Amino acid sequence: VQLQASGGGLVQAGESLRLSCVASVRISSINEMGWYRQAPGKQRESVATITGGGSANYADSVKGRCTISRDNAKNAVYLQMDSLKPEDTAVYYCYADRFYGLGRSTYWGQGTQVTVSS
Repeated sequence: VQLQASGGGLVQAGESLRLSCVASVRISSINEMGWYRQAPGKQRESVATITGGGSANYADSVKGRCTISRDNAKNAVYLQMDSLKPEDTAVYYCYADRFYGLGRSTYWGQGTQVTVSS
């Protein structure tokens, strides 16, 4: 599974960005997809996840400001980020999880930089 992330950029606080992650396979075969982010000097943290059934979860820091969605026809997952804050500045990585019995395989995209200026 290859993941291509895009949509990052430099914006001002309060503005919006939409990140895209396109998979090389049908995402209907993927159990869970989502986004992590890593800011300079910090550990990578989960931002949002979405299951194959469409159930979404969000980090407390982005709840109410971000919406994750998936389009099976386009093999893509999106992260709509509104009311961006400087603390949202990070490299954002999309990932995909496939579950196999008791195990799973995780695949990562290359990351896209989001920079929010105050």
